[in-house]
Amino acid sequence: MNLKKSLLPVLAAAFIVASCNAQNKKTDNTKMSSTIDSVSYGLGVAIGNNLKNSGFDSLKVELMSQALSDVFAGKATMKQEEADKIIQGYMMEKEKMKGEDNLKKGQAFLEANKSKDGVKTTASGLQYIVMKEGAGAKPTLNDKVTTHCHGTVIDGTVFDSSVERGQPASFPVSGVIPGWTEALQMMTVGSKYKLFVPANLGYGERGAGGKIGPNSVLVFEVELISIEGK
Repeated sequence: MNLKKSLLPVLAAAFIVASCNAQNKKTDNTKMSSTIDSVSYGLGVAIGNNLKNSGFDSLKVELMSQALSDVFAGKATMKQEEADKIIQGYMMEKEKMKGEDNLKKGQAFLEANKSKDGVKTTASGLQYIVMKEGAGAKPTLNDKVTTHCHGTVIDGTVFDSSVERGQPASFPVSGVIPGWTEALQMMTVGSKYKLFVPANLGYGERGAGGKIGPNSVLVFEVELISIEGK
């Protein structure tokens, strides 16, 4: 993680929301006396929501407010380098704990899922259900395919859906996560499979974006529409 380029600008701005929240008992957003009052409060709302959605939901606002005051007064008791190290360590620990929790939940999910009607498991651990069997050709590792897909994590949260967008996606068979690469080569054109992808065949410990956490099991409904040139 490049803390200075990615996280610190947000955290620096977070001091603004801390100050706003510390003054919350004195401030009524329905009685803003100037444009800058409204802008200041609006920034606090935007940054506060950003921090909350990024996992900073248990911060001590009064300490953040004090730090803001101390920095502007030139009497901060913590150097920037020390702050960077503390924040980075905190974020890494949170990600580690989240990954461990996701791993346990994912393993329990796959263990229960493998004995359900219609579920098949490959040697790699990929689980799938044939929802519809097509009659066309099967893609190879060197092919480019067009598919419709709907992807969720195991709690049902949707992270991607070409179906909802109404626009199928095209990509090389070798250019996707390992679970997809394996499944696509089993499918014929016109087929629709439901895939249950273990973390090691998905995005692993790193996760992807805001909705796919580390060590997440992924669930896809995939329809193979066509193979380029076939």
